Amino acid sequence: MVWREFWSRYAPQIGVDLGTANTLVHVRGKGIVLNEPSVVAVDRTNDRILAVGAEAKKMLGRTPANIEAVRPLKDGVIADFAVSEAMLRHFLRRVCRRRSLIRPRVVIGIPSGVTEVERRAVRDATLRAGAGEADLIEEPMSAAIGAGLPVWEPAGSMVVDIGGGTSEVAIISLNGVVTGRSIRVAGDEVDEAIITFMHHEHNMAIGVPTAEQIKLEVGSACALDGDDLLTVARGRDLLTGLPKSIEIGSPEIREAIAQPVEGIVEAIRVTLENTPAELAADIIDRGIMLTGGGALLRGIDRLLAAATEMPVRVAEHPLTCVVVGAARVLEDPARFVGAFGPL
Repeated sequence: MVWREFWSRYAPQIGVDLGTANTLVHVRGKGIVLNEPSVVAVDRTNDRILAVGAEAKKMLGRTPANIEAVRPLKDGVIADFAVSEAMLRHFLRRVCRRRSLIRPRVVIGIPSGVTEVERRAVRDATLRAGAGEADLIEEPMSAAIGAGLPVWEPAGSMVVDIGGGTSEVAIISLNGVVTGRSIRVAGDEVDEAIITFMHHEHNMAIGVPTAEQIKLEVGSACALDGDDLLTVARGRDLLTGLPKSIEIGSPEIREAIAQPVEGIVEAIRVTLENTPAELAADIIDRGIMLTGGGALLRGIDRLLAAATEMPVRVAEHPLTCVVVGAARVLEDPARFVGAFGPL
């Protein structure tokens, strides 16, 4: 008992957003200390880890046959246990250098739709990576807390967290998810839609980094004022096999990503249809909060407002809501008691 109180007081308190695209780490008293791509470069001849994070992401699509730059998480869950564990260990060691003798206490965000096996895989990987204790929090709850929504009140709050691997939609009241959906349609599917579009419409092969760049530079969910953004896409001509570059604009990319965007809209509609009447009245007054990297897609708030006939707001810092929410649970467990299991 004495040791646990000592450990609880002096162990590093860490919140982690283990995302498909990026991993963020928040340390109590320091804030967000790490924001790196969830990418690992592996030498497949001996399974040696060569690089992790930003350095490994630079290698995507540019490695020789024996080196593979991989994303160990797929659709928000662990696809490669060993590589995920190595990535987590690398990140935890970077943020806990001065207290390496005391294992940290970690709260880690996971998608709400994962299975018990997937939950156990995340917890086990975190413990094997060096955590003294690993607790899981569902991403929509964590995102709502990080965005500043009063989830502890007896009133409905709605959050839509659009990440890299999953989109999470939830109606929250009294520290619990009343109804919600988790769909594996998010930023990665938007990138894949752009790759497919370029293949079919322009006979051009591009990689994921190029598709992501196009999305950031000219992507939009609906027509906007001055909708004349242009960018140059570079890839390989599928007919000649030679390098190729073309100019592409917002209307084309909006057409390309229409299907995954509509999938997110449909998930929101279904969630609202299953919402109790009293909570639905609260949502009409409070509106919908958008978080995650997908919230930065141009016009996504306008599209959702038109589709739901409700006010839609983008969180002040949408990319960091999940990790900030996990950290706030550690800082004030009494306020959020009952929502996440024992912490």
